[in-house]
Amino acid sequence: MDGYFATDRHKRLRERVRDFAEREVRPRIGEMEDSRSVQHELSRLIARQGWIGVTIGAAYGGMGLGHLAKTIIIEELSRVSGAMGAMVQASQLGVAKILHFGNEMQKKIWLPAIAAGACLPTIAVTEAESGGHVLGMTASARREGDDYLLNGRKVFVGNSHVGDLHGVVVRTGPGSKGLSAFLVESDRPGFSLGVHKPAMGLHGFSFGELVFDDCRVPADNLLGQEGDGLAVAYSSSILYGRPNLTAVSLGIHQAVVEETVAFAARQHRYGKPLCELPTVKEKLGQMQSRLMTARLTAYHAVHLLDRGLPCDAELMNAKLVNVESALDSARTAMEVHAACGLFTDRPIERYLRDAHHIFAPAGTSDVQLLRLAEVALGRSKGQWSQRLAEQMAAEPLSWV
Repeated sequence: MDGYFATDRHKRLRERVRDFAEREVRPRIGEMEDSRSVQHELSRLIARQGWIGVTIGAAYGGMGLGHLAKTIIIEELSRVSGAMGAMVQASQLGVAKILHFGNEMQKKIWLPAIAAGACLPTIAVTEAESGGHVLGMTASARREGDDYLLNGRKVFVGNSHVGDLHGVVVRTGPGSKGLSAFLVESDRPGFSLGVHKPAMGLHGFSFGELVFDDCRVPADNLLGQEGDGLAVAYSSSILYGRPNLTAVSLGIHQAVVEETVAFAARQHRYGKPLCELPTVKEKLGQMQSRLMTARLTAYHAVHLLDRGLPCDAELMNAKLVNVESALDSARTAMEVHAACGLFTDRPIERYLRDAHHIFAPAGTSDVQLLRLAEVALGRSKGQWSQRLAEQMAAEPLSWV
């Protein structure tokens, strides 16, 4: 399953996460789907396993296992619940900003708490009026003595309603150099949450609105320097967002194939299992081929990331291939299931709904294609994986 990328330690990690997901997550799915409510307790239970700290070094209490291990954790949770896989991927996205831009004091305060599961971090960049156009944001921060006052709103924030520490990118001046990032604790005066809105899929996961109304934040909570906000947003999205969402898609894709194969094997038509019909068998083969290709692109990209090698293009391609192939396989699975796939007593319709949620974050497929075209034309604008290579590489001793 893991191929030549994984070690025995990765395989043991996969077994542990899969066992947890089957025991602790799968029994809750019915309630999650029925209530569509945020899973506060389950999110905390997952965090306490230490998996949010998989890319945090041992010096700060983390696992120090790197991005392939992170991919396996998210993938295995997503195989059972896309919502809980999304919860972990969003928290991991919140880790990135502190690892890359936090000062030593910020790292000592927050990374051990995150690694222990006592703090769920987020990152908040998107706004309703600007969408993926980061420079179009209007939420602001102004200096007032030793503090900053934050005003504005952020939307589609992963883990909005379970997060303890929000990494918020806001405008402190004009232009691309006028964005800055702050760590904002969820209990600060002037901070509030929008109403949780149930969505098409990922029931149990929150990706909602943060509201800042003269929210006072100490200057010590500034990440990096004033003007580093664009770098915080872009690097987190490219180096964590894309591979994290790739992993969610991969887990959903695995579940789609497993469920469809099982359905086709137990259903009988014309005196034989459905899977023996040539047209159905062809569809199963197509799904398996997509899954194998998707996994290869995903693992290859994070394998490079773990070794501090340039891989921005590979990360873009991994997200593109995994999102599109998971959606394609989910649609194929619905064709195999036919009318049976339309009812909520079978999980296949949930997988299809959940898969659609992974399309837009960290860049739609159109965005990935445009960026890959720039690579082909020799016009790419540098590589975040190269700039932050030392911080991206997994700790050597953790691979023994």
